[in-house]
Amino acid sequence: MVKVLFVCLGNICRSPMAEAVFRKMVEEEGLENYITIDSAATSSWEHGNPVHYGTRERLAKENISVKGMTSRPLEDKDLDNDYIVGMDESNIVNIRKFIAGRSTGEVKMLLEYSGENRGIADPWYTGDFDTTYNDVVKGCSALLKEIKDKLQY
Repeated sequence: MVKVLFVCLGNICRSPMAEAVFRKMVEEEGLENYITIDSAATSSWEHGNPVHYGTRERLAKENISVKGMTSRPLEDKDLDNDYIVGMDESNIVNIRKFIAGRSTGEVKMLLEYSGENRGIADPWYTGDFDTTYNDVVKGCSALLKEIKDKLQY
């Protein structure tokens, strides 16, 4: 089983968007028995809060559900993920601080999987959920391709 964790600052906009988009992609490929997906925050600011309404509205246009998803901070149990995927450089810095030299899976920004060394803008600040969605889809598609290329069915 391949375990993927998406991480952003508050876990109400970008990382739950990536979790939901990636889950739909995985289900469409029939790989839900091979890949588990979750998301978390580098902060506890939004702990327990639902997905941001802008993310919910943008994903609803694609018939992607976030039902039951709430924000949670990174936990020690998250270290057993094969992929810990941050949304921007600040997330990566905070993830690495959390890991603090402990063993874990690969840590990268989502768009690195599509060959781009840049972060995904936080729509909490930009208000631009469309651009964030497009970047998330690009990164998730590339990540799924990488995982599929490595999977032993």
